[in-house]
Amino acid sequence: MTQLTGRPILGAPGELGARPVLSALLAGVRTALLGLCAVTVPVLGLWVVTPNADAGASGALRLAAALWLLGHGAPVLRGAAEAPLSVTPLLLGLLAAAQLSRAAGRVAARGAGRPGRSGVRAVWAGYCAVACAVVAQCAGAGEFRARVLPDLAVVALVAGAAVVAGARGRAVVAGVTGLLERALARLPEPARPTGGAVAVRVAAQAAGTGLLAAGGLVLAGGAVLAAASTSGAPGVFDGGPAAVAGVLLVSLVLLPNAVLWGAAYALGPGFAAGEGAVVSPVRTVLGPVPEFPLFALFPEPGAGGWRLVVCVLPALAGVVPGLVLGRAAVLGQGGRPGPWPPAATAAAAVAAALLAGVAAAGLGGLSGGALAAGRMAWLGPVPWWTGLAAAAWTAVVATPTALLARFRLLREPGVRVPLVPRALALRAHRWALLLRARAHRAVTRLSGLGVGTPGAGADGAGRAR
Repeated sequence: MTQLTGRPILGAPGELGARPVLSALLAGVRTALLGLCAVTVPVLGLWVVTPNADAGASGALRLAAALWLLGHGAPVLRGAAEAPLSVTPLLLGLLAAAQLSRAAGRVAARGAGRPGRSGVRAVWAGYCAVACAVVAQCAGAGEFRARVLPDLAVVALVAGAAVVAGARGRAVVAGVTGLLERALARLPEPARPTGGAVAVRVAAQAAGTGLLAAGGLVLAGGAVLAAASTSGAPGVFDGGPAAVAGVLLVSLVLLPNAVLWGAAYALGPGFAAGEGAVVSPVRTVLGPVPEFPLFALFPEPGAGGWRLVVCVLPALAGVVPGLVLGRAAVLGQGGRPGPWPPAATAAAAVAAALLAGVAAAGLGGLSGGALAAGRMAWLGPVPWWTGLAAAAWTAVVATPTALLARFRLLREPGVRVPLVPRALALRAHRWALLLRARAHRAVTRLSGLGVGTPGAGADGAGRAR
């Protein structure tokens, strides 16, 4: 009896040794079900409070399944005409990928000392098993219909990428950095930023962050101008509280898409709003668009005029990458004696611009899609034009900025470095912790926790401070 009770049953070898794989499989299933519930619960809630709903509970569940598939980038067909619907709600996709990455990371951490990677593969298999059930539920005749093999392939691909990012994220980043370093090593000696792959990657990330901030500012400005106009609210808000809640929820899950569309608008090429319609700061040509709050933010048709001022935002986004590369050029990377030559500094800036352009093209393609056949066959940025504009803006601004920062730091060795990425990262982390603490305190107060228990409230306030 002592041997039985003292034996670590959960970690026993043999037939019970397969339990970690089963646990990983269930972790994948649980992650998929949590994401599905996050979509299904609001849809069912809206169906319950909607008077005289056309579809029953099965129709609401089918809609939730279609939204879950769309969140993974899997297109569905709508209506009897089988019109394509492929606009990906990026917020749903980001949440699903983040949850799956965390689950894969926990499983990989538990199995770090065991041979093989069956646990991580089991997480992916469990997630795909739920995807098979969702596609089967949404495959028959109905308002929304999934295409079995293409949708399963897309979900499996997205889940695989999220699992790899969670389990081997650092290895993937190191591999990408190594590929970039080998590409830079092929440049001629005067234009070779030796050991500059990390600095180029950080500069590209800074450029992407700046472009996203520019898109957010454009979106916020459009919302302010739309609120100040006298056109009134869209007609979708006249359908009662349930309709308003549904429209607001759809707008929320499409908010990252709108930010990317705003970034494409600030870059210059803009985005398509249907066949023959384009929204850009140079000129806006619009046709009939669905009555939706995000579409109400479109500018009035006509020449750009004063709206061309938004093109300053991408220029500002290229300043930080230039400062990062100017600092890296002075410090010298990879054990190289002395700073980079000016040609190597310019080459690093161009490489960062190309990386930012590739990322902008990919995200622009993900943010767009079809709402229907015919005129609504494509909405969103044109990936290639968006990528070229992002690369051009970043290169034009970051290259002279990097050269000027390098010149100034070399001319005045005692001057402080104008940008310290680590200090900025620590400050951003501190602000994020403070924001999380305040949000936790607000949620605690709203939920009634700590009311009547002074100790709990004081402890929460102490943690927030």
